[in-house]
Amino acid sequence: MDHPITLSVTDDLRRTRLTVAFRLILVIPHLIWLSLWGIVVYFAVIVSWFATLFAGTTPLGLHNFIAQYLRYATQVYGYLLFLADPYPGFLGDRPYDADLHIAPPEPQNRWITGFRIILAIPALIVAQVLGYLVQVLAIISWVVCLVTGAMPLGLRDLTAWIVRFGAQTHGYVALLTDRYPSFSTDTRA
Repeated sequence: MDHPITLSVTDDLRRTRLTVAFRLILVIPHLIWLSLWGIVVYFAVIVSWFATLFAGTTPLGLHNFIAQYLRYATQVYGYLLFLADPYPGFLGDRPYDADLHIAPPEPQNRWITGFRIILAIPALIVAQVLGYLVQVLAIISWVVCLVTGAMPLGLRDLTAWIVRFGAQTHGYVALLTDRYPSFSTDTRA
């Protein structure tokens, strides 16, 4: 069974050397916007937790708002980590070469919802460790893309797997699904 949160990577592996060279500078406006939007999402997740705990499902509006933020964050990190080359939009509402697909809200187990943050601790630890690995991979990717003008398939797939696991973890914590993050290697790439 497919996980309700999946990542698709549909690029051609070619990278523009000029944008690769200045990628960290080019992504700064996105990182600022992501941080500001993230503050609002933090409070939306708290409201969503109470609503899901009592109603048994995340309200559609909250689900869509949080899902759009997670999708946008994935697109920004896809750009930053060289999963995709085009500059992403600022809303996460358009298709992108490294795009997250999130299923609509479904009924969730109230016990799992009530203890979600405790249950998520192992996945959050793994996601944090993988986050350190992806930083190393980003440096390697930057050098390789700058020299060759292309992202190696294996490096891209490993980076995509880490980004997908992180997105599933954050989606689990943010009540977008009650399915635990998957270690599957299927990134729809």
